[in-house]
Amino acid sequence: MKKLLFILIAFLAFANVNSQILDPAKWTSKIEKKSETNYVLVFDAVIENDWHLYSQFTPDGGPLPLEIAFKNQKGNFNLVGKAKESKTRTAFNDVFEVNETFFEKKAQIRQEIVITNPKLTEIKVDFNYQVCKEVCINVEKNFTFKVPAITATSAVTSPTIADVIPVDAALVDTAVANVNETKETKPTQKEVAVADSKPTEQRGLWSIFFIAFLSGFAALLTPCVFPMIPMTVSFFTKQSKTKAKGISNAIIYGVSIIFIYVVLGLLVTWIFGADALNALSTNVWFNIIFFIILVTFAASFLGAFEIMLPNSWANKVDSQADRGGIIGILFMALALAIVSFSCTGPIVGTLLVEAASKGGIAPVVGMFGFSLALALPFMLFAMFPGWLNSLPKSGGWLNTVKVVLGFLELALAFKFLSNADLVLQLHFLEREVFLAIWIAIFGTLALYLFGKITLPHDSPITHISVGRLLFGLVVLAFTIYLIPGLWGAPLKVISGFPPPMTYSESPYGVGNSKGGSNATAQVLPAGAHLGPHDLIAFKDYDKGVAYAKSINKPILLDFTGYACVNCRKMEDYVWSDPAVLKILQDEIVLISLYVDDKKDLPKNEQYISKETGKEIISIGNKWSDFQITKFKANAQPYYIVLDTDGTMLSNKPESYNSNINEYKAWLREGIDRFKKGE
Repeated sequence: MKKLLFILIAFLAFANVNSQILDPAKWTSKIEKKSETNYVLVFDAVIENDWHLYSQFTPDGGPLPLEIAFKNQKGNFNLVGKAKESKTRTAFNDVFEVNETFFEKKAQIRQEIVITNPKLTEIKVDFNYQVCKEVCINVEKNFTFKVPAITATSAVTSPTIADVIPVDAALVDTAVANVNETKETKPTQKEVAVADSKPTEQRGLWSIFFIAFLSGFAALLTPCVFPMIPMTVSFFTKQSKTKAKGISNAIIYGVSIIFIYVVLGLLVTWIFGADALNALSTNVWFNIIFFIILVTFAASFLGAFEIMLPNSWANKVDSQADRGGIIGILFMALALAIVSFSCTGPIVGTLLVEAASKGGIAPVVGMFGFSLALALPFMLFAMFPGWLNSLPKSGGWLNTVKVVLGFLELALAFKFLSNADLVLQLHFLEREVFLAIWIAIFGTLALYLFGKITLPHDSPITHISVGRLLFGLVVLAFTIYLIPGLWGAPLKVISGFPPPMTYSESPYGVGNSKGGSNATAQVLPAGAHLGPHDLIAFKDYDKGVAYAKSINKPILLDFTGYACVNCRKMEDYVWSDPAVLKILQDEIVLISLYVDDKKDLPKNEQYISKETGKEIISIGNKWSDFQITKFKANAQPYYIVLDTDGTMLSNKPESYNSNINEYKAWLREGIDRFKKGE
């Protein structure tokens, strides 16, 4: 009985250890035939709750994007465009300071190909991607598709079970069920959409709406729009035979304005597509082109020239407005949009650019918010004409509003140029340069508001109003706030706009270098480098173990990744604690093994993993295989306290744990055991 109990306990322990091998995304694959030579490779994943699988459009500098490698493409087949993705989410990552794009619960990737070799019998595809929750996992998946024989009589057919080659044998039944379900209930070309609610995406849309709504009010206060309020209201009050008719016409007019701008948002979404807009936000050329567009808009607002639609358009539309009825009111609204374009165009253009970077229906939401704010005053003043007496008179202050918007557009333009520079890693627009440009822009705006600078369309200034003075003081205070950023201040108020601290001439602040006085006072051991918080760390296991033996200290083995979000959080928020940091500095040897290091191993060190059967060709592959083989785990961050012989000292490995006291106690347990010789 005791022997049986012992075997049961050992089995449970073994099962618990192996349960650390995580695989939160379950894949199936199939090949769809479109024509004699055209096929679509389809990859479907079911993702466990709360896990994120990162899209191929996640920008550089953040989590690892999905990479797709077609192993036997050359001479056999050509790709038709880039692989298409099902619905994704985009959210700002405050650790990497990028907008990361990822799948939740379900993912589908579709790649159309054209067969060029009629003798081709199979297609091999490799996926490399990252999945994260509290830990991150770097995964390589291998797919093999059997290509049906190409004959002259081949016709377009639905997928059959012969076309489906699951990656893992264990997934065969699931794949069969999926294919049968596809044949019976789903169009073969329909993409999978994530049906669950998305609070983060909704918050993003609400923020777009409110920004657009405020922008609509800003557009009202421009010289092209504001004077049209009393003119339009007077038209409705004179043309309407009764007060009720005037109110109904005003409502129709406002709804027409909203309709015109929402249609514009729909056109942008339809032309580019929701997924394409997401992809554009990280595209270098998209960012450069819109930098140029926004600088042009800014120059127009500052008075260099007017951006206007052809006068013939306005005349034709205006003539249609005389027809009366709902059609006439609709053309009046269209006339407003065309006549006011020189003022509203740059604002609408900027909103569409910003909304396009969010993807999905954001352009529609943005145009709805903008047009609602633009239409409300026209409707309300038409309903209550007496309110017109409370409106301020048109004058030079309207041009001031326009100029302020020009300065804001100019500042925003450099955000797009910065995005392009970050993606290309050119280091032309590092943090200090970006901040210097913003300081110059907002400093000049402050001088303008104080009346020290005038621009082409400004009226003569004899004095400045109290409101203009107060706004000038706010801009001046913001400019002064930016200045310490040149010397390394974090500037949390504008976090996400300038490049990150690491992308600068002086990542540790002007006059400081990595390591500070501590680094200059010590010589690094052979094979070591300065890691987070200037800790002495090793990226090679054997060199780290040799050093630990030489100084007789235990080892903290840290399986990590360059693109691991929670690894950075642990380093930033837990390792930075004074008590934890002192332990890491004085009582332990840190070995950090990066499982996403893409550097190739020397040819003589490459091998086939006995555990997974995969080719180990990069440094990251080596450390990932080491983690799986020795510790039966594949997630990061993953921490183990070892003695100098590689024996585990702590009761269990530690993963992501933001509780500083628990992490410190876990470290202390392993170190104390080492000192006791256990």
